[in-house]
Amino acid sequence: MSASTRPEKAADELTPQILAYLATQTLGRLATVDSRNAPQNSPVGFAHNAELGTIDIGGWNLAESRKFRNVLHNPAVSLVVDDIASTDPWAVRMVEIRGTAEALTDVPGEDGTTRPLIRVHPRRIISFGLDGEAPPA
Repeated sequence: MSASTRPEKAADELTPQILAYLATQTLGRLATVDSRNAPQNSPVGFAHNAELGTIDIGGWNLAESRKFRNVLHNPAVSLVVDDIASTDPWAVRMVEIRGTAEALTDVPGEDGTTRPLIRVHPRRIISFGLDGEAPPA
């Protein structure tokens, strides 16, 4: 299948359709690269930060995690959020958000405390299946 006929869609912003899909999901996978250029992929919770147009990733013991250290070393990341909408007929949905990330240590929380956070600034977003279109072959 040539690039021009592939069913996935690419954008440089989080569209209303993508944001609606992300709002229904609770788990994604964050890919980072360590100091030896080895990839690492971690399951993460995430939230859209509408004020900044970013994806914010938190979690238990985040500042001590490998993914946090990886982002400090190399800010290039990819976050994949996907699910199987149906098995009969087969229907897969997926959003991949590629971008740069910041490893932040003192982000104010809603409870008045501060917390660490990985903040992803989207640069390229790839999606498929959000309209019921077939996944790429």
